[in-house]
Amino acid sequence: MHNLSTSFILGYHGCDRETGERLLSNEAFQRSENDYDWLGSGIYFWEANPDRALEWAHERAERILKKEGREAEPFVVGAVVDPGFCLDLISSNGVHAIEAAYASFQSVVAASGAQTPENVGGADLRLRKLDCAVINFLHLARERAGEQLYLAKTQSAGKVVDS
Repeated sequence: MHNLSTSFILGYHGCDRETGERLLSNEAFQRSENDYDWLGSGIYFWEANPDRALEWAHERAERILKKEGREAEPFVVGAVVDPGFCLDLISSNGVHAIEAAYASFQSVVAASGAQTPENVGGADLRLRKLDCAVINFLHLARERAGEQLYLAKTQSAGKVVDS
């Protein structure tokens, strides 16, 4: 976790054509708030990998067809992302922050008597409920402690959004 204010990342957001065209018309990105999002609530980009974003968009289109019975055309929107003060999961500081959040989260869950969320979904673990809960817990703990929030800025189609 550090401020990478001098570097930018090319990010690619997989979506459907309808969503992509709204984004390109300067509509704001919508945060994902699913309880199974791998890295917690937020806006997801594939770093420097438009092909992977398109693969994800195809997978999403298949899920929409199965779940809602409607066709969705896969689409990718490119963006320039300024990582700002980010939770860098490659750095030692980021890993330690997650470890500490996990320990605190486990204590809170145990004290409350609640069930600990689990990551499920076979080999690819598509439903990362535990990961999501821990990262969201970390963000909430920082906010409540008055600590600097992790935040990146994204520039896409002339519109800046917080993610």
